[in-house]
Amino acid sequence: MNDDLPTLRLKPGREGSVARRHPWIFSGAVANEPQGASPGDLVCVVSASGERLALAFWSPSSQIRARILSFDPGESRVGSFDWIAAKIGGAWARRATVWNRASHNAVRVVHGEADGMPGLVIDRYAGTLCAQILSCGFERRRTDIATALLDLMPDVSVVWERSEGKARAREGLPDRCGLLAERPGCGGDRPDTVLVNLNGIVSAVNLGTGQKTGSYLDQAGNHARVGSFAKSLDVLDAFCYDGGFALACLKAGAASVTALDASSCALEAFRANLERNGLEPGRTCGDVECIEGDAFDTLRRFRDSRRSFDLVVLDPPKLADAKVKVEKACRAYKDLNRLAFKLLRPGGLLATFSCSGAVDPALFATVVGEASVEAGRTARVIDRFNQPPDHPVSLTCPEGLYLKGLLCQVD
Repeated sequence: MNDDLPTLRLKPGREGSVARRHPWIFSGAVANEPQGASPGDLVCVVSASGERLALAFWSPSSQIRARILSFDPGESRVGSFDWIAAKIGGAWARRATVWNRASHNAVRVVHGEADGMPGLVIDRYAGTLCAQILSCGFERRRTDIATALLDLMPDVSVVWERSEGKARAREGLPDRCGLLAERPGCGGDRPDTVLVNLNGIVSAVNLGTGQKTGSYLDQAGNHARVGSFAKSLDVLDAFCYDGGFALACLKAGAASVTALDASSCALEAFRANLERNGLEPGRTCGDVECIEGDAFDTLRRFRDSRRSFDLVVLDPPKLADAKVKVEKACRAYKDLNRLAFKLLRPGGLLATFSCSGAVDPALFATVVGEASVEAGRTARVIDRFNQPPDHPVSLTCPEGLYLKGLLCQVD
């Protein structure tokens, strides 16, 4: 019954979120912190009257004081190696329809709250895994996570780690980046760059320096969907990174692609991916122009020079990582989309995205609509984009829905 666990008592009337099965308990809901509990310990969450409600990992440095692992306070294995192995195994089994060794060999294995493991992200790139550990509880169980992964996937020999950023800092944890574990006898083969095939496009993923755990797996399906509209079009891919959208558009027969990014390394990675996929500008695919520069400044320059496109893709980095930054982020989204609308030829398409979880889909659509009005363009939404099946969203934790996008067509 877990009777010996430290107890986290909630304030009167603050049990509602637990009853709704939301996995986060914020500092303002805590009446009494668990006595004797260290960061990452398993604690029992109780109501103000002492009713046992849930089991959670304790995190005293974060505004999210506890992350719930089980809403059954009597569950006995929570937080143990067996529990971790079963949770990861269940998550991997749910990805069976997504993973394909030949044509889609990169996939998210564990997606935090949606897989019942808040504060843990695990991605698989071909035969290599990369973990992102973002909570004290799973930080304490790093070895168990790695062991469970190697036990579950006998064709994987290396587990990397990319545990870094603001989420770690809020937990009071240092950044970690590098090798987490390897299978005994693997012969020292520890590649930090892995080639993956996503929907017929081969790209290189750098586990040490790439974005997130190495790549934007959440956009893989959207690359192909946007590309399906690109045949014979002149395309601008802003914030192109290593060319996910640009490559899909070129493979689909785009007449030209202008790839724009502020990072010279990103553009070099895009050029390398062109070569990997046999896309030779002007011979096997449309013309390609690479521009290193700030997207806001470059789009203004295009507007002033009356340059135009048939399809513009806007996929900026996260502009709001907290609610207090939403207003500023919305101004930036509006500015970007207004400029993009002005660059579109009659009948042109805008594929625009936001990965800011604090900006909900309705607000994002409102901002894009306001941008179209300010640009003097009549536009309609002809498609919407979300996260793929391997990035699921818990119905009781809607904050997990962070990626949203619109495909707009102008008159």
